[in-house]
Amino acid sequence: MALSALDWSLIVVYFLFSFGIAIYYYRRAGKNTSEFFLSGRNMPWWLAGTSMVATTFAADTPLAVTELVAQNGIAGNWLWWNFAFGGMLTVFFFAKLWRRSGILTDVEFVEMRYTGKPAAWLRGIKAIYFGLLMNVIIVGWVSLAMETVIKVLFPDLTLFGQTSFTILGFELSAALMLVSLLVLLVAVYSLLSGLWGVTVTDAFQFVIAIVGSILLAVYVLDDPAVGGIAGLKAKLPPETFRLLPTFGEAAEGVAAMALTIPAFVAFIGIQWWSSWYPGAEPGGGGYIAQRMMSAKDEKNSLFATLWFTIAHYCLRPWPWILVALASLVLYPDLEDTREGFVLAMRDVLPSGVLGLLLAAFLAAFMSTISTQLNWGVSYLVNDFWRRFVKTDGDERYYVVMSRLFTFLVALIAILVTTQLESISEAWGLILTASAGLGLVLILRWYWWRISAWSELTATVIPILMVILWRIGVRIPGLDAEFPINLFTVVSITTVIWLIVTFVTRPTDEAVLDAFYRHVRPGGPGWGPVAERQADVQPDTGLGALALNWIAGVVLVYSALFGTGYLLLGNTGTFVLCLVLAAACAAFLWWDIGRRQTATAD
Repeated sequence: MALSALDWSLIVVYFLFSFGIAIYYYRRAGKNTSEFFLSGRNMPWWLAGTSMVATTFAADTPLAVTELVAQNGIAGNWLWWNFAFGGMLTVFFFAKLWRRSGILTDVEFVEMRYTGKPAAWLRGIKAIYFGLLMNVIIVGWVSLAMETVIKVLFPDLTLFGQTSFTILGFELSAALMLVSLLVLLVAVYSLLSGLWGVTVTDAFQFVIAIVGSILLAVYVLDDPAVGGIAGLKAKLPPETFRLLPTFGEAAEGVAAMALTIPAFVAFIGIQWWSSWYPGAEPGGGGYIAQRMMSAKDEKNSLFATLWFTIAHYCLRPWPWILVALASLVLYPDLEDTREGFVLAMRDVLPSGVLGLLLAAFLAAFMSTISTQLNWGVSYLVNDFWRRFVKTDGDERYYVVMSRLFTFLVALIAILVTTQLESISEAWGLILTASAGLGLVLILRWYWWRISAWSELTATVIPILMVILWRIGVRIPGLDAEFPINLFTVVSITTVIWLIVTFVTRPTDEAVLDAFYRHVRPGGPGWGPVAERQADVQPDTGLGALALNWIAGVVLVYSALFGTGYLLLGNTGTFVLCLVLAAACAAFLWWDIGRRQTATAD
């Protein structure tokens, strides 16, 4: 495929603008690690929230959504739609607590909340596991998706006259070599600009990505072979368009397997609170916690997370879903259904718009990589290097180490990418390997008895179960397909960490008292500590926050479904969803405003 001069011009302008932002923030990021990793804790809500959305707007996501739609129709998206429950829980129960904690990373929380050698071990293990091991896998599968995009768009691609390269014994196709160069470019502007540059670039990249996705949906639906929404409905089985699962046998042409009742129950009843997943951690965490802690204050932290949750579920998915549906019509015999999204780009977009869409994919890819690098390196520097290796360096030293680690992690991620074969099972594998940990991540804020041993156990047990399964050890229920296996993994993990919690020593009273005094969590789970700290005024009104959570969940799903019903021509249901969403939004606006006024008084 050949790009026009206009296409190339748009791509060049995109790169120049992105690197211009990085250079602009270079000196500010070099002041100290708080500026490099948390933007000096002065970020407005709209920028922090948009950066969260941009990071989750990865190059692999539209391809994965296309695959989900091909397998189970629109309802297949419940694999990730269920996370809205946990997202809204973070908005109302955890956003202000993260900002109030005053820590640099969410892994640092471990030694703020727990005590002794178990806490130190847990902090070090999490820093390496999430900051390096899990991080390079995430960067790797996102890079693998970008390689797919480039291979489909440029099947005869060569670089420097070669179709493949061998680096340090690792084989790289020309497409993967190009992706690797992009990763290194992202590493350069990430290490130059710190979080300020990353988030401002994220906002710019998000606008390009969402506009590009909408344009692609418009052009694809306008293609004569598709014939708009009416054409899709005429050419695809009715079950394809259901937003709630059709249980039982799949209609011919929709999928090889229908979404079963147990699978749907696992999604909405277990997965969202039990499993760790980047961008959807129970109780907040990862780069979501990083953005919350970088906000100006607790109010900005709450609104940033609220905007992210609404935009993530209500604004992003429908252009992808429409393109996915159209790809089923355009390419009915496609073996790798993920490629349908990219083939639609290649085949229906005119000059100029194609360049914008390619820039949009680059933007989605680069925003994810930049955040992953900045977030993962924050663990490696703050929670491993500064904590265990070099404890007496000054701030400029740690900024230099942060920049060095950023580049090294990018290199390792490139090598890991060469060893990945598919991204299709990555979601299920990560969700299984963390199943049961989520409840500890939630309760550690609201129950004093949770200890370092609790979290360490809940982290290790599901990983061990996945390893046992991989080497052929059979545990009843564990070898079931995802997400049915979550019932077994969560049950076993929860029983074991609860036993460990009560047979090991609790966190020292002095540490619990200091945490309670500093963070002021509410609820009955802090009873013994609250009695010792009678002068501390903890958060109150957890029941009202639960009502906010319910209203927020209804708002998101009403807006999500309402948009879908509008696009699919079901006007009556759209109006009902619109009224429900508006009522929930009005209630939240009133109640949040009332709480802010009461706090100010």
